[in-house]
Amino acid sequence: MISIDYFSDILCVWAYGGQIRLDELTRNFGGDVRIRHRFIPLFADTRARIGEGWKEQGGFAGFGSHMQEVCGQWPHTRLNARAWTECRPLTCVTAHVFLKAVELCLVADAPADRPGDEVCQRYSLLIDRTRAAFFEQAQDISQLPVLLALLGDDLIGRDAVIARIDSGEAYAALYHDEQLAKGYAVQGSPTYVFNEGRQLLYGNVGYRIIESNVRELLSARQVEGAPSWC
Repeated sequence: MISIDYFSDILCVWAYGGQIRLDELTRNFGGDVRIRHRFIPLFADTRARIGEGWKEQGGFAGFGSHMQEVCGQWPHTRLNARAWTECRPLTCVTAHVFLKAVELCLVADAPADRPGDEVCQRYSLLIDRTRAAFFEQAQDISQLPVLLALLGDDLIGRDAVIARIDSGEAYAALYHDEQLAKGYAVQGSPTYVFNEGRQLLYGNVGYRIIESNVRELLSARQVEGAPSWC
């Protein structure tokens, strides 16, 4: 088995559109690949990044129109017309903290016989649901009540998630992700980190490129520092 550290911002449209590649990896490689979701705060202050950064292009409205053009190239996406034009989350940080809190709860409650697989599957589904809440349903995922509603009745108790946030554990886990991103020199979202930082794929990378890296690592001898031809 190999692990891939997948760095993204929950509000990043390229990560939203690229989710199909993660799904394909899971279908094709199953238990041979484990995705470790990491978060980076590119949209920590959307008033600065979009409101000011896109001021000459129309601010939030202009950014929303640009996102419509981007997603128009992907038949598998369903971007809501209200995303960014009307629904404008102030920050990604609330969602990132929420997701780290859920991850901590899932790890604590996972069955002893298959903890990794169980956590990865349930956690990935919630991340998908969270992205869809904004991009497809135009919900403000910078609001904790909106995020807690995404848990439903089958994932994990809301009180347990809130406790992980209130205790500071979720913030500490998020800080760990940010430190890893700095250590790996992650440039943006999404970024795939292979082989403990020795290989990085950043941006709108095609699936075949990702797959070739995975196949190379799976077929290589597990020797510390062994070179890759991929």
